[in-house]
Amino acid sequence: QVQLVESGGGLVQAGGSLRLSCTASGSTFSRFNMGWLRQAPGKEREFVAAISWSAGIKYYADSVKGRFTISRDNAKNTVYLQMNSLKPEDTAVYYCAADDGVVVPVKHVEYDYWGQGTQVTVSS
Repeated sequence: QVQLVESGGGLVQAGGSLRLSCTASGSTFSRFNMGWLRQAPGKEREFVAAISWSAGIKYYADSVKGRFTISRDNAKNTVYLQMNSLKPEDTAVYYCAADDGVVVPVKHVEYDYWGQGTQVTVSS
């Protein structure tokens, strides 16, 4: 089992940057594949980015590729999402998620553990 806590959300202007952090506890963090997913009001939760336990595999949604970067620091039990060139359509609640399978998930239903979410609002 693992517990996840996100931080770093806030309100920024279009073109600005934010860095989200997710700190894990309760298990061996380095053995979990980690992901970031988001949900805007009235929309389904969508995949944003994922990283393997070794950090050797990364996946990004097409909508954020080139703007967002996922990384992890296993010594700190933390995964990050650096978000640059933010757009109003990036506005959503961002969730950190973990999976202990052998394949890095790219769908929200494949993740086993979830954080509480952090709000990101991008103004135009």
